[in-house]
Amino acid sequence: MLKTRLIHPEILRALAGAGHGSRVLIADGNYPAATHRAPNATLVYLNLSPGVVTVPEVLEALAATIPIEAAHVMQPADGSTPAIFQEFTRYLPEGMHLQLLERFAFYEAASQSSVCLVIATGEQRIYANLLLTLGVVPPPVT
Repeated sequence: MLKTRLIHPEILRALAGAGHGSRVLIADGNYPAATHRAPNATLVYLNLSPGVVTVPEVLEALAATIPIEAAHVMQPADGSTPAIFQEFTRYLPEGMHLQLLERFAFYEAASQSSVCLVIATGEQRIYANLLLTLGVVPPPVT
C-alpha cells in the first residue's frame, strides 16, 4: 500500500524509470496522443469521460510526486492566454513561469525521445496541454 497521493501503477512505473531532463506530457482531450508522442513513451489513458479527469487534477498529483524543472504550454495562435494557464501555476513550484511554444513546436517537443510518459485526460478546455520537464531530487541535508 502506498502513502503517496499518486497511486496509478503505470504512471508510477514510468516515473520511476525517468530521470533529470525527462519529460511528461499531460494531454487534453483534443491532443492527438496516439500520433504526436515519443515512440518509447508510455501512454496512459485517464480520459474516462468528457471533463474527467482534468489536466489540473493530474498536475496536482504529479507535482506532489516529482520535481518539476520547467513547464511548457501550447500558445494559442491569436496570442491569448487561456484561463487554465493560471490554474497550472497553482501547482507548479513557486516562481515558475509557463514557457510558451507555438502549436507545431509543441508537437515537436512532445514527440522527442525525452518524453517518457503521456497522460491522456478528458480535459475539455482547449490549449490545456502541459509538457513538464523533471528536475533533480537533491540529496538529504546532513
